[in-house]
Amino acid sequence: MNQQFQNLGFYPANILLPKNVDMTKWAVVACDQFTSQPEYWQAVEDTVGGAPSTLRMILPEAGLNAPNVEERISAINDAMGRYLAEGVFKTLEDSLIYMERVQSDGKVRRGLIGMVDLECYDFTPGSGALIRATEGTVLSRIPPRVKVRKDAPIELPHVMLLIDDPGRTVIEPLTGTDMEKLYDFDLQQGGGHLTGWKLSEEQTGGVAAALTALCAPEEQERKYGIRNAAPLLFAVGDGNHSLATAKQCYEDLKKVTPESEWAGLPARYALVEVVNNHDDALQFEPIHRVVFGVDPVKVLDAFKAYYPGAHEGPGEGHTIAYTHAGGRGFLTVPEPRVQLAVGTLQAFIDSYLKEHGGEVDYIHGDEVTDQLGSRPDSIGFKLPAMGKEQLFKTVMADGVLPRKTFSMGHAQDKRYYVEARAIK
Repeated sequence: MNQQFQNLGFYPANILLPKNVDMTKWAVVACDQFTSQPEYWQAVEDTVGGAPSTLRMILPEAGLNAPNVEERISAINDAMGRYLAEGVFKTLEDSLIYMERVQSDGKVRRGLIGMVDLECYDFTPGSGALIRATEGTVLSRIPPRVKVRKDAPIELPHVMLLIDDPGRTVIEPLTGTDMEKLYDFDLQQGGGHLTGWKLSEEQTGGVAAALTALCAPEEQERKYGIRNAAPLLFAVGDGNHSLATAKQCYEDLKKVTPESEWAGLPARYALVEVVNNHDDALQFEPIHRVVFGVDPVKVLDAFKAYYPGAHEGPGEGHTIAYTHAGGRGFLTVPEPRVQLAVGTLQAFIDSYLKEHGGEVDYIHGDEVTDQLGSRPDSIGFKLPAMGKEQLFKTVMADGVLPRKTFSMGHAQDKRYYVEARAIK
């Protein structure tokens, strides 16, 4: 283990990359995207065909509750084993990867691929861990994902961790420097372009020094105005349930492994992408809600009953747009009890579904929300965006945000699976 990264919870990793494959077919978007759009995943299937692809090693979330899910998980594990046996991968020993992602809007997002120590991560609200969840973790969402990961020989991450680095000291100095190029290709389905380089030993040391400075007590106090608080170095931006699943699998393994062997367990670590919260290309997008299997008029009436004083139309307080087959409009809750509109809406939806039934899906993009909300027996709710400058301060002071509060960019700009790591 690279000692320069001691006490940072983040390390270089033995990273698996494919060799001699069509990279555009190899890389597919994070499994938790386009869950209500099966046509997207069919287009991916048509593009990949019989070529080696990460599509064969992931389970799109739309299929988590499918009747044949056990067969699909078995096929995923078989594909992983086959790719390993057939030599599809090469290994980058003890490495960090610097990557540049050209997004669908043409902006370039910069990231750093390495692994985190799951002993330093905690998704419990109010945790003082070095790596923390930013939003509420839905515990019921973890067991189905554990089924996918527990017997898998490798992991493919879509986890993105944020660092609060306004001075741009960690990732940005790597831009334009001399490094070994690893891949350079167009992403399928309008995902933009991806290029990756391997850091030199000197550059790796520079990253370790910059991260160490970021979590120094005086730096944390300067930024957050909180004295003697447990440092927060990494905040989970995307893929919290994926990281929570990795944590659960590791905790389960600890129960049957002598403590003296925990440090050597490959499952103790998880591959992630680190992004600077101050990256100009990083935009916080609201995650909207569409409720299916309900009478939209009754839902609107129930909302106004749930929040006495709530009214139609925009106004002071929390204003939430809605769309259904019969029309569209706004709901406003004056003098809300919580800080964010997403908290106001989510509390109502949770209560309504518990009493009346129906299902909710979390949607990226205004247009898709309007389309899905306009279907029969459905209603879509569109939320305002949260300012990203508030994220670390809020987590430090108040704990986690309501679940699915924000998304980092549009669905097609999410992480694509490229890198892997052995976890057995």
